[in-house]
Amino acid sequence: MPTVDRVLPDETDAVIDISVIPAIPDLPDDPEDGAEPEPRISVIVPALNEAQNLPHVFARLPQVDEIVLVDGGSTDDTVAVARRLRPDIRVVVQNRKGKGNALACGFAEATGDIIVMIDADGSTDPLEIPRFIEALREGADFAKGSRFQPTGGSADITRLRRAGNKCLSMLVNVLFRTRYSDLCYGYNAFWAHCLDVFDLDSTSPAPDNADGRLWGDGFEIETLLNLRAARADLKITEVASFEHNRIHGVSNLNALTDGVRVLRTIAREWRPRKAGSRRVAERQAR
Repeated sequence: MPTVDRVLPDETDAVIDISVIPAIPDLPDDPEDGAEPEPRISVIVPALNEAQNLPHVFARLPQVDEIVLVDGGSTDDTVAVARRLRPDIRVVVQNRKGKGNALACGFAEATGDIIVMIDADGSTDPLEIPRFIEALREGADFAKGSRFQPTGGSADITRLRRAGNKCLSMLVNVLFRTRYSDLCYGYNAFWAHCLDVFDLDSTSPAPDNADGRLWGDGFEIETLLNLRAARADLKITEVASFEHNRIHGVSNLNALTDGVRVLRTIAREWRPRKAGSRRVAERQAR
């Protein structure tokens, strides 16, 4: 969906209403001697032709241990801009197409204890990362962003997408016994030991089909992660998040076709949850 170019307030004199965005805690300071070491944080950034947006996104990143940019075959200067802005960045080239495949490739390369997934277009605000980290440190396995929690919101979602999201969320809550308020949102964080639960394919070559994608390689990845976290009985905490318009460029999201893929994902994933899988995850963590 085309959007009006915008620039984040740190770079211009633009004024936004911050009353809808709650205060965000800082990441914890280094521990004192003898204290439990702080978890290492990896941020995964899927990107396709986002050279204009990366300066704004990276300027708002809090201090983290690792940034993994997954390039989807950009034809602009996305990779060069990323390396100029963050010389320590790790760049991964995805092996198939789609946001889901990009995230799977990024997750496979991450070395942190906590993995955070954000968008390169400026729609997910990196300044909210400490809020997700806090939820995980307080006991959650999976911190799930929600635009429909109190103090959350969206400057981008249309009435059609909002209605579709609500209906799909209600369906999932009935089938999977969840309490999701926002099924189709891609700002999430989780402990790295949960990766086995998600069971994402980051190694298979592109299939010989129309779009060169496996199931889960598209925008349905957001729903897929939420459903597999629920089936595995992970402890899930929703975190209020505000979704901005993308800064520059045009979104690749299609409400109709991607909505159908989400519905098919729900049908594919609807089966009894694995008994004891939460206990397995806890043993892996220990």
